[in-house]
Amino acid sequence: MKIYSADTWTLEELQDQVADAGRRTVMVPPAATKQSVLEVFAQVLDFPEYYGVNLDALNDSLHDFADALSDDGGTPVTMIWQVPATYRTDRSFAVVCEILQDAERYAGRDLAVIAVFEN
Repeated sequence: MKIYSADTWTLEELQDQVADAGRRTVMVPPAATKQSVLEVFAQVLDFPEYYGVNLDALNDSLHDFADALSDDGGTPVTMIWQVPATYRTDRSFAVVCEILQDAERYAGRDLAVIAVFEN
C-alpha cells in the first residue's frame, strides 16, 4: 500500500497516473469512524448483503473481491482510499491498513491500494 498526503498529489493526478498505468480506479471516499469506514468499503466494493460490517468481514470480503478480479481477467484495479485526519487517530485505522495490505498481497498484480491522507 502506498501512502500519500493530499498536499503531494491531488486525487485527479493520482487517477491520471492510475489510468496511464492501464489500471481502473476505485475511489473510496473519506469516513471518520470505524463503522462508517466499514460501511463505505461495503458500498463502494458492492459487498454481499450478508457482509457483517466488522473487521473480519472486511478481510473476507476483500479477499473475495480480489478473487473476482483475478477470475474475470479484466483490468487490474487501484483502490484510492481517502483517509481523513480524524480517522487516522482511531484504533481501528492500523488494522484496516493491515487488512488492505494483506488483500493487496493476496491479489498480486490485480489489486493495488493507495491511501491519501487528508488534512
